Amino acid sequence: MQTFNFDPIGIVHSPYREKFGIPRQPGLVDVASTLELLSPYNRPEAVKGLEEFSHIWISFVFHALEQVKWRPTVRPPRLGGNSRVGVFASRSTHRPNPLGLSVVALEGIEIGQHGVCLRLGAADLLDGTPVLDIKPYIPYVDSIHDARGGFAPEAPPRLEVHFLPEVAQACRRLEGHYPGLERLIREVLAQDPRPAYQAGRNELREYGVALYDLNVRFRIVQGGVEVTGVEPAPR
Repeated sequence: MQTFNFDPIGIVHSPYREKFGIPRQPGLVDVASTLELLSPYNRPEAVKGLEEFSHIWISFVFHALEQVKWRPTVRPPRLGGNSRVGVFASRSTHRPNPLGLSVVALEGIEIGQHGVCLRLGAADLLDGTPVLDIKPYIPYVDSIHDARGGFAPEAPPRLEVHFLPEVAQACRRLEGHYPGLERLIREVLAQDPRPAYQAGRNELREYGVALYDLNVRFRIVQGGVEVTGVEPAPR
């Protein structure tokens, strides 16, 4: 059987520096990312006309996964991490080929002497993600009004997020360097980024999620999220 080799056409730059904390679907957290096209694909004529589209499809590689043997069934987070479905009935990162597909807003196209960058909105992509292809989103064929969503018919509920007073002050001091930091933290943690089997539990265990070069510490209390710290991540 024929085999294929692919070269990345671009690389993603995002605030998500580790897999933990990344939204499980695009469009859930309104944070800006960029897609830098790589040579020889970073030519202005390669994106001519793309500015007329509001959204794009991005084909990418789950590049930070451990190399494990694929399995025919997986445990989707939406089912609590305990029930299994077929791998092809899920969007699990653990697949026969580690390929992902996301639809994201195209906020703008920047063309300069060093090439082409696409400004993206509400992406679910790890910093450094290799991109294999870009295609425009076409509403009349890509949006199907009577489509069924299987075990994920609607967005999951969000948790209330509260900051300790001193942490809220720290965020305000950091806003000049990280615009929208408090909102980003709220939206990421409202998704409950903990492993699916722990969702719904109230516990005092403290977690950390890496955003930009910061470590954001939090814990689950009384059905909500309490942000307990924001500090530079260890180097």
